[in-house]
Amino acid sequence: MNLDWNAFGEVAGVSVGATVAVVTVFALGVLALSQRETARESGRGGGSALTAAGLCFLACAAAVVYGLYLIIPGFHG
Repeated sequence: MNLDWNAFGEVAGVSVGATVAVVTVFALGVLALSQRETARESGRGGGSALTAAGLCFLACAAAVVYGLYLIIPGFHG
């Protein structure tokens, strides 16, 4: 049995990088939601924080859907 260690390392590196990116974007979305609550309590609108949170969560959802697209062979046509 022969294992291509370079390909294995590449896949592992991309997986770790994508995981860190999705977790970071999700955390930024949660932070934006908390800033919205703080803004609303102080009498400001907080609409831009809600938009930022929505975009962060949408990016996370897109990454998950793309991962499922790559994993499930029936989606490839």
